[in-house]
Amino acid sequence: MSSQEARSDNREAHTREPFIAALVPYQVYPAKMGGQKGIALFYQYLSERLPVTVISTRNNAFPANSAIRFEPMLGNSRWRYLNPLYFFRLRKWLLREKATHLVIEHPYYGWLGAMIRLTTKIKLIVHSHNIEGLRFKSTGKWWWGMLWHYEKWTHRMADHSFFVTDEDRDYAIRFFRLSGKRTHCITYGIDMHENPAVADRLMARKILEQRHGIQEDERILLFNGTLSYGPNSDALRQIINEISPLLSKNGFRYRILVCGKDLPAEFLQQAGSGELAERVTYAGFVEDINTYFMGSDIFLNPVNDGGGIKTKLVEALGLNLSVVSTRNGAIGVPHQLTNQKMKLVDNSDWEAFCKAISQVNPAENTPAVFYNHFYWGNIADKAADILRNK
Repeated sequence: MSSQEARSDNREAHTREPFIAALVPYQVYPAKMGGQKGIALFYQYLSERLPVTVISTRNNAFPANSAIRFEPMLGNSRWRYLNPLYFFRLRKWLLREKATHLVIEHPYYGWLGAMIRLTTKIKLIVHSHNIEGLRFKSTGKWWWGMLWHYEKWTHRMADHSFFVTDEDRDYAIRFFRLSGKRTHCITYGIDMHENPAVADRLMARKILEQRHGIQEDERILLFNGTLSYGPNSDALRQIINEISPLLSKNGFRYRILVCGKDLPAEFLQQAGSGELAERVTYAGFVEDINTYFMGSDIFLNPVNDGGGIKTKLVEALGLNLSVVSTRNGAIGVPHQLTNQKMKLVDNSDWEAFCKAISQVNPAENTPAVFYNHFYWGNIADKAADILRNK
């Protein structure tokens, strides 16, 4: 090859549109939970801007009509995270398909991403959903420090890191010692870019009233999440033991709906009789969660622990549901984007929490700036621009 041909090939490689390979190490499709939606919708919108292939486990039910290409390269065994054979399979596939960027979801495949980066010219992006080490520290796992150091090493090996909140990005710059130029906030998003129609919210309210025997003059308070997850079960415990009794004592007319799977046995034992049964309804895992978001009056978010952004909080605001939250629970959702639609109180101040509930005006609308920030289309535009220019 002549020097002129080599320069031409280099220019073509430099100007070629990025081709993104996303390594997703667990089942995401069909996307039902917040974390699954965060991955599925991010790549759905990104694939409308750049070519994307999702490489994941064989137990996914991949959608048939999608701009994304799917490769079920990973097995379902828990040992898949340690299988060295994946390096050879993945590297061969990436080179054959001429991928330009490898995005790994979470730091767990950091060793594999680092090996690809060191043996090819493919750029490595770590897509972080929270600081995993700190998340497991908050749930009392003794080995959180080992994960924290591995997570730090993974981010330092990457060409760029995407964080879901500015708070996580700032933490990583400070404690992982990352360059600010190699880090970016790519937040969790929503499909909506404006408030839902008032008629749709009224219809949803009627459905909830009929389904759960709720009176017209009762405020519907919603809590939603995976109930076996420590921070969520702690929040539910506060709702039952602190918030509900205070609201009842103050003569507030309300019904609390609790949605989510894996309700711990301790709550089942409390749910059968007495005033609690009249005030708190366990709806379980519901397929039509948007009906609950749109038909409720206030979303309760008394979460003190856990990492990353609370996806259910973003979804609630996106569906024009008023929110009362602790400050820790609202990390990643800038208060200036919500106006009075989200009321914040200090962590564990349940009297202030209940006072804020009584002051909510459900007719207040989620402002347009919130949708500008959290709409998936805008988030994907930002991510695509970064990948094109890095």
